[in-house]
Amino acid sequence: MKGMRGHWYRAALFMCGAALFSYLIVRIGPGAVVESFRVLSWRLALVAVFPSVLLKACDTIAWRYSFPCAHVPFRQLGRVLLAGQAVTFMTPTGLGGDALKAWMLRDRVGLRESLASIVILKTTVTAAQGCFLLIGILVSRWTVGADATLVQIMEVLLLLEAIGVAGFIAVQLWGVMTGGHRILERLGLSGGATLEAAAEDVDQTPSNFYRHQPGQLGLSFAFNLLAWLIGASEVWLILYFLGQPVSPTTALVIEAFGTGIDFATFFVPGRLGFAETGAVATFLALGLNGATGLSFSLVRRVGDLTWVGIGLLLIAGRPMPSAAALSEQEA
Repeated sequence: MKGMRGHWYRAALFMCGAALFSYLIVRIGPGAVVESFRVLSWRLALVAVFPSVLLKACDTIAWRYSFPCAHVPFRQLGRVLLAGQAVTFMTPTGLGGDALKAWMLRDRVGLRESLASIVILKTTVTAAQGCFLLIGILVSRWTVGADATLVQIMEVLLLLEAIGVAGFIAVQLWGVMTGGHRILERLGLSGGATLEAAAEDVDQTPSNFYRHQPGQLGLSFAFNLLAWLIGASEVWLILYFLGQPVSPTTALVIEAFGTGIDFATFFVPGRLGFAETGAVATFLALGLNGATGLSFSLVRRVGDLTWVGIGLLLIAGRPMPSAAALSEQEA
C-alpha cells in the first residue's frame, strides 16, 4: 500500500511539473523557444557535449578520491558514473543509481567499499554544492545585484543544505547502518552476525576516511566544486550562442541559483517544470529576458537527455558478472 501511495505521489508531482512546463510554454510563446533553437543550429550538439565532458571528468575524479583503499581505472569509473547518473536522473530519490553503481563495480571493488565511497561522494558533492551556492549568493549581492527576494530564498536553501550536510555527517559518525541493524534486530529481522558485521564495516569506513584521509577528502570536495564552476562556464557558452551574452559573474550566479533550485526539488521526477520555472525566475530577477531563461533551460535539458542516453547505452552493453566473481566478492 505504501509503495502504491509513493507511485501516486510521484505521478502527482510529475503532473504538476508538466502543468508548470506547459504554462511557461504558452505564456512565453513557443515561437520564442523555436527561434532560440534555430539560432543555436549546429551549436546545439556542441553545447550538449562540451564543456559537460569536462564536468563529467571532474565528477569521476572526485569519486575516485572517495575510495578509501581501492583504485578503479578512470575509464571504468567514468562509465559506471554515467550509467548511475542516467538512472538517478529518472528516479526521484537517486537510490536506484547508487545501487547500480555499486553493482557495476562488484567485479573490481568489494560491495562494502563501493557503498562507502558513494556515501563519501554524496557528502563531498553536497558540501561543494552548498559552497558554490554561497559563492553565488555573495557574488549576486556584491556584483550582479539580483532581486533581494530571490537572494533571500537562496539563503534559506543554503541554510537548509548546511543543516542537511551536518546532519548527514553526524549520522555517518553515529553509525546509521549499525543503528538500523539494531532496530531490525529488535523486530526479529536482523539477518544474523554476517549482516551485523557488514553494517559495522560500512559505518566505520566513512568515519575512518574522514579522520585519517583528509587529503583525499579535500580533493574529492575540490573536484566537485570545480565541476560546479565548469557548469557556470557552460551557462556562459549557451547564452553566448543564443545571442544573449552575459558576464562570467552573472553566469556563475545563474548556475549557483540553479543548484539551489535542484536541491529544493530533488524529489520531483526529472525536475520537469520546476527547473524551467526556477530558471525563468532567476533570469527575471537578474534583469534578463524570461524567454531566454526558458530557452536556456530547454537547451540544458537536451544536454541532460543526451548524457542520460549515453548512460543507458552503457547499461545495455554491460555484461552480467560471473557467478564466480560474485561469490569471490561475497567472501
